[in-house]
Amino acid sequence: MSQKPVSSVAVPQSVISAEAVSVALEAAIGHAAKLGVKINVAVADSGGNLSGFLRMPGAFLQSIDIAIDKAYTASGFGFSTKDWMKVIGHDEGMKLGFSARPRLVVFGGGLPIRVAGELIGGIGVSGASEEQDEECARAALLAIGAE
Repeated sequence: MSQKPVSSVAVPQSVISAEAVSVALEAAIGHAAKLGVKINVAVADSGGNLSGFLRMPGAFLQSIDIAIDKAYTASGFGFSTKDWMKVIGHDEGMKLGFSARPRLVVFGGGLPIRVAGELIGGIGVSGASEEQDEECARAALLAIGAE
């Protein structure tokens, strides 16, 4: 074993700001209102930690955890929750293994949040159709200037 000293013990990790979280949540809710749907929306930071959550009155209670888990999945893997099946393809072992993982969501409504190519978090929307959930998430990204 080498006794060489470690050059860097800690590394910086960018996370979404509290201000951006607030704007993103409000934008998703605003877009849902325009669509006439009721949603739950969550934002996680790049470490998968819940940074913010809003629930529209009347949105499905079961969708609370789904929205949070969509944000967690998108922030943890850096791609849309809708793209999971494309990534797994026809690998049955991966399908079985990943489906057993708690908190992993493999349908639309969760998007990574990137600024200048850097992953800073994820957003998850649940309560409407898969397409409407993703549309609300995209409205949130647009509102904060994220990719």
